[in-house]
Amino acid sequence: MNYAKLYNETDKAILKIAEDSLNPRIDRLQEVIEYAKEAKLKTIGIANCIAVKKEAEFVENKLKAIGFNVEKVDCKLGKVPFNDLVEGYKGVSCNPAGQAEFLKDKGTELNIMMGLCVGHDMIFNSKSHAPVTPLVVKDRKLKHKTIDILNQ
Repeated sequence: MNYAKLYNETDKAILKIAEDSLNPRIDRLQEVIEYAKEAKLKTIGIANCIAVKKEAEFVENKLKAIGFNVEKVDCKLGKVPFNDLVEGYKGVSCNPAGQAEFLKDKGTELNIMMGLCVGHDMIFNSKSHAPVTPLVVKDRKLKHKTIDILNQ
């Protein structure tokens, strides 16, 4: 199989920019920043869980200080009653589809995902109109350091 045929021109551009912005001496956040600069992006979205609100605000402030337009949206957008989505459930549901739509409406060119739950991250990724990169994955037990369990 010719795997190169799986990639369209947009995919190839992303691969090139990612390769051009690689630097083993920088952390993941700085790597995302370098990618966004290299891609000449102007508007970056942040879709975050409310559990990482403080960290999402840190990222937002850092990106704004560099000169990016930032649109941030937390998972409780719209305060959707869970029972409206799944009968018999109580409380306010997370709203990953709403987060994706909000960021689409704001014209984001890259979305950073921070701490969305398993399943919610899948919905957000599938509905996002801009490329998505994870910065923090939710792992309640391991305090968001999932790789720790893989190194035992």
